[in-house]
Order: sequence, then structure tokens, then C-alpha cells
Amino acid sequence: METLRHIVLFVHLIGFAVLFGAWAVQAFGGKREFTRLMSIGMTIAAIAGLALAAPWGISYEPNYVKIGVKLVVLLVIGALLGIGTARQKRGAGVPVAMFWLVGILTAANAAIAAIWR
Repeated sequence: METLRHIVLFVHLIGFAVLFGAWAVQAFGGKREFTRLMSIGMTIAAIAGLALAAPWGISYEPNYVKIGVKLVVLLVIGALLGIGTARQKRGAGVPVAMFWLVGILTAANAAIAAIWR
């Protein structure tokens, strides 16, 4: 069971890497727009993260406050991506603050995972 949990954790990290990597390419490539790859990465990270939140027969109590905070941050990232993508489809640009907030929140979500015990 622990091996399966580690595989799901690996998939979760891949989702984060896809989201943050796609964002970084846009941030430092000059376009600063949301891409489909960002949404795919966020979706992978979300599904795997929800699977990780389930009790996997572990001997300790999961930190549900941490899980809840990470879920809220993920929902905000998803909302920002959705709003920004809709604006792009209408021909408007993504506000600079919204674009940078997605990157900051994505990095903050990873920091919460790594630092908060």
C-alpha cells in the first residue's frame, strides 16, 4: 500500500511540475498568458492530491488543516486560471497581477507541503 501511495505522490509532483514549469516558461518567455498545459498540470495535481488526502492505512493521523489549506490554495489557483483563460478567449489579456499570483500561489502550495509538518 505504501508503494502505491508513493506512486500517487510522484504523479502529484509531476502535476505540480507541469503547472509551475508551464507558468515559468510563460513568465520568463515574455508572453505572460495562461496555457492549456497549466490547466492540465493543475488538474493532475488536484486529482492526485485528493487521492493523497485519503487515509492509506497509515499509522499516524493526517494533518487535515494542512490538507484544507492546500485545497483552498488549489481552488484559488483554479479560479484564477479559469478567469484568465476566459478573458483570453474573449480577446482580453490576463492582468499582470493575476498571472503572477498563479505562480506565487503554486510555489506557496509546494512550500506548504514541504515545510508544514
